[in-house]
Amino acid sequence: MLEIRLHGRGGQGAVTAGELLAKTAGKEGKWSQSFPKFGVERRGAPVQSYCRIDSERIRIHQELYEPDLVVVMDASLIGAVDVAAGLKKGGKIIVNTKAEPGSLGLEGDFSVYTVDATSVALDKLGRPIVNTAMLGAFVKVTGAVGLEGLLEEVKEHFGEKLGEKNVEAVKACYEQVKE
Repeated sequence: MLEIRLHGRGGQGAVTAGELLAKTAGKEGKWSQSFPKFGVERRGAPVQSYCRIDSERIRIHQELYEPDLVVVMDASLIGAVDVAAGLKKGGKIIVNTKAEPGSLGLEGDFSVYTVDATSVALDKLGRPIVNTAMLGAFVKVTGAVGLEGLLEEVKEHFGEKLGEKNVEAVKACYEQVKE
């Protein structure tokens, strides 16, 4: 089972990103679940979202404590939140930043990937909403769902015009992720 924790700030789309991943996996014949963790947060406050993907029925329904992969939608969360907490040995962290992976101060038995999803989102969407852009990097790093399946789900979720812009964001970050 692949367990994913997404860290973001309210309004960046961490919850939607988890839902899009789960729906894509489901359409590919996999079992999946997605759920958020937040209280009465406001726009800009730290939030978490979780997603599980497996080839077999998922029987657990609880918060993720030892994810295989962490997606960080806002690099300013590093230091404010322990984004690597519980990350499994050999796990992966994908961070939205212009910085190089080795310069983030994230140390442990895991790999760090970076992508400048904010610039991509501003260019493609005109707004710094990075959820779909970060999913492009996720697909490149993990291959847990297919790129074509994700693109179809994004189009379906956002509709014709906004869907096409988000598809462009997914593709751009898919190509730009760095290890």
